[in-house]
Amino acid sequence: METKNAITAFYNAFARKDFKTMQALYADDARFEDPVFRQLDAKEVRAMWEMLILRGKDLSIEFVDVLEAGEKGSAVWKATYSFSGTGRRVVNLIHARFIIRNGKIVEHTDQFGFYQWSRQAVGLVGLLLGWTSFFHRKVATKAKRSLVQFMASKENNP
Repeated sequence: METKNAITAFYNAFARKDFKTMQALYADDARFEDPVFRQLDAKEVRAMWEMLILRGKDLSIEFVDVLEAGEKGSAVWKATYSFSGTGRRVVNLIHARFIIRNGKIVEHTDQFGFYQWSRQAVGLVGLLLGWTSFFHRKVATKAKRSLVQFMASKENNP
């Protein structure tokens, strides 16, 4: 039940836009990955959620199907928001997998259809290029740069 409780606590905090609780649920050696933010460590994933919540003024999430199998767990969640780069409305369905140890997230992987997301987020460009590895890398690089800049600004203005 520990795994299911941690996942539920994470998404309840997310729905309240409580990034501090979300951050506290990650172990110090945690790893995160999704199609845009690749191979983040604990410090980066904590900052990512803070950045996304602070910048996502109209962000809302819903979650269902929290499942547990020992220390492994999963959930399905839906994020609805305006993409900051274009202002376009996005509804993204995400499948999350977790490994929880001692009540803390040590591995978190989110999967979603990048092509479907890119068509919503950037429109025609996403429709035409969203399926290419070039475009996928470009979006991931820009997202990582944005995260690094956010983290640097927090260090300079604690």
